[in-house]
Amino acid sequence: MSATTPPCLPAARPDRLRPLGEADRLPALQADLLPAPLWREADPGHAPRILLLYGSLRERSYSRLATEEAARILQWLGADTRIFDPLDLPLPDQVAGDAHPAVERLRELSLWSEGQVWCSPERHGQITGLMKAQIDHLPLNIGAVRPTQGRTLAVMQVSGGSQSFNAVNTLRLLGRWMRMFTIPNQSSVARAWEQFDERGRMLPSAYYDRIVDVMEELVRFTLLLRPHLAQLTDRYSERKADAAQAAAFAASASSA
Repeated sequence: MSATTPPCLPAARPDRLRPLGEADRLPALQADLLPAPLWREADPGHAPRILLLYGSLRERSYSRLATEEAARILQWLGADTRIFDPLDLPLPDQVAGDAHPAVERLRELSLWSEGQVWCSPERHGQITGLMKAQIDHLPLNIGAVRPTQGRTLAVMQVSGGSQSFNAVNTLRLLGRWMRMFTIPNQSSVARAWEQFDERGRMLPSAYYDRIVDVMEELVRFTLLLRPHLAQLTDRYSERKADAAQAAAFAASASSA
């Protein structure tokens, strides 16, 4: 029996961003109950910057479809969103020095972000390898730069069967490890294959309403914490390390 060759994946977009169709169409949203953006162009500063990650490369990926619904809601609320496309992301340590355009772009987007949404399918009771690979490509620090520290985080999962919270529990653990502020609310969509129409749009349901709740809470937390991030992320151990590095640099300069 000859092995069949899997179909070739399409080429990755140069910007590694997933385009968001029908961004202004929210058929499942009762708009009169979410009437106003939480951030407007007349408000101080800039729109909250939210990076969204999903955990499946299937052509009809329910984690991606749920993520796209979340992005539409976030834009309705006034946020600036980017959905990272992990199509050609290598495995961690697969490329020497992580010198791969997809890894570099993911880290740039994480540095750009002020909040993030992580949405994984539940597979074998856990998050997918693709979801974990994206998080593993985000180091705690790159020199003096910390790509995730102080960002707000919303966690979501989709399941093929009954409702479960295994994936969101793991994502919460990872968010804490990455020094992020994970919001209290979360979304778990059961029997995800029943929750979307043939166009990939989510049908009205309590599951959709929960995603609206989570995104509204994420934007609120992001706006509330943003003015205080420097104070909230100021750590003794990091100040000590910075002082030691400065002393070492001064010593080497004086001996030169």
